[in-house]
Amino acid sequence: MTATTASEQPLIPQPPTTVTALRKAVAQIAPAALPAFTRELDQAADQARSGSDLAPLRRFTEQWAVYVQIQRQPQLAARFRELEDSAESGGTEQARQAAVELGRILDTARAALKQGPR
Repeated sequence: MTATTASEQPLIPQPPTTVTALRKAVAQIAPAALPAFTRELDQAADQARSGSDLAPLRRFTEQWAVYVQIQRQPQLAARFRELEDSAESGGTEQARQAAVELGRILDTARAALKQGPR
């Protein structure tokens, strides 16, 4: 068994996958992302209204739940940002490797959300 340091602990518990709970979480852990959250929520709501379909809102909440799952873990969030930068500014091979690791992080976050709180 390994000891967990305070910096490895999530900043907040994973919130329920509701717009209100996710907005509150984003405000706490990544306030700079609130304008994107609001813009994307508006787009999803417009798409849902025009298509009479809730799928855009489900995609929105799922996407932002994954974002919160990653951002509430400071070390993981920092690594994610490093990989995004590497994918954008690196050479072809570096970008490919960064994309692979980004995919793994996203897959792990989605799997954690499916398992629910622990």
